[in-house]
Amino acid sequence: MNDPYTDLDELFDVCDSLGRPLGLRKRRADVHRDGDWHRSIHCWVVGQYRDGTPYVVFQRRADAKDTSPGKLDATVGGHLAAGETVEEALRETQEEIGLSLSMSDLLPLGVRQAAIDIEPGVRDYEVQYVFLYRANLPLTAFSPNPAEVAALVEMPIPAALKLFTGKRPVISVKALCNQRCHPNEAWIAEQRVRAEDFAPQADRYFYRVCVQTDLHFKDYPHISI
Repeated sequence: MNDPYTDLDELFDVCDSLGRPLGLRKRRADVHRDGDWHRSIHCWVVGQYRDGTPYVVFQRRADAKDTSPGKLDATVGGHLAAGETVEEALRETQEEIGLSLSMSDLLPLGVRQAAIDIEPGVRDYEVQYVFLYRANLPLTAFSPNPAEVAALVEMPIPAALKLFTGKRPVISVKALCNQRCHPNEAWIAEQRVRAEDFAPQADRYFYRVCVQTDLHFKDYPHISI
């Protein structure tokens, strides 16, 4: 699908599977065509309801995105441009959901290797630097960018775990839909979510993020993706 907001000529640093740059820069389109390893960040917004139940916020990707359009994914995800550091790439939190963060705000979960052949000619091989941001903020505190994000979906951890383990086929969630869905302002809606609504992943990544978030709110000191 053609994404008018994605710069296919943006340069990425080609790296190895550990995220070490190989001294080669290539266009975004060519990296995704050739299946080159490249770097990205994932920032997960998490929080607790008043009764102590933890939740995690997922992003529903815009329908025009070049990879996994319309699917649920990390709250914020973005590539590192050529020469960019992980800290500099945190600009993505401001660009995607209107949240300005620094490294000191985040809890690092580690580095994930995600290699997915999405469709013929699209091979997304990412080294992802994964973080949690703990913020008990209402969905209306965020400003999803319509070019990037169709909605922000607040998912209670207990319900999410049942969905990801197959104990429930569908769950009800609260979503902040962006201004492209509503001409005047972002608005809150109830949505139903199924397992097939999530971006492709072979390592139970979303399930593991929910497990680690649950452990974090139970004050377990050692969490890692």
